[in-house]
Formats: sequence, structure tokens, C-alpha cells
Amino acid sequence: MSKNTNSSKNVDQYIKDCQENVQIILQNIRDIIKKIAPDAVESISYGMPAYKINGQPLVYFAAFPNHIGFYATPVTHEAFADELGKYKTGKGSVQFPLNQSIPYDLISKLTKYKLDKLTSVH
Repeated sequence: MSKNTNSSKNVDQYIKDCQENVQIILQNIRDIIKKIAPDAVESISYGMPAYKINGQPLVYFAAFPNHIGFYATPVTHEAFADELGKYKTGKGSVQFPLNQSIPYDLISKLTKYKLDKLTSVH
């Protein structure tokens, strides 16, 4: 990760500011989100890539020196507690270590679940 990441103006720059091996991971996560939620609005929020549906937060992700942080809010993480159990988690966050395979299928499931939660309310 680059020290300039938090000052990124857009997601392209955020990814570009990271190390090459991390850029690939971040782009894969971005592609998953865009495939699942093509209408999501992409921005930088809290210094990281953020995606919103109808003004509501969908997911965020961020690169750190030793992990990728993925944020899909507490309700999503509670629903996947078993699958997230082997990762370090917070109330609405999970850390995917860079020295392990990134669980893209799980990221996809988390994103779909959160999208369903946001769109089924209306």
C-alpha cells in the first residue's frame, strides 16, 4: 500500500497507488462488486473505495500492509459468522490476510447479501 492511498481522489487512483500484487486483488474485488451491483455509485469515502445503492452504503474495501479490509456492515457479517470465523473481524469488518488466498467467493456472497438487504427494503 502507498502512503498516498488515503488522499486518492477516485478508485482507479487508489488501486494504482498500491503495490502491484495488491492492485490485482483490489481490482478483482472491484470487479465482483460492479458485476453484482452494476448500478452502485463508486466513490472514495473514509479514504477507501466505497459503493452505495440509493444513497445507502453497500460495501467498502481497503488495502493495508498485511491484509485487505472488507466492510459490509454488522448485519451482513452476522449472517456469515461461520464463514468469517477464521478471519479477524470487527463489528462490520473483516480482514483477509495477504499471505492467504483471498476468498473471492465469500466477498461475492457478502456483497450479494448486502445488496439484497438494501433493495428488498423498498
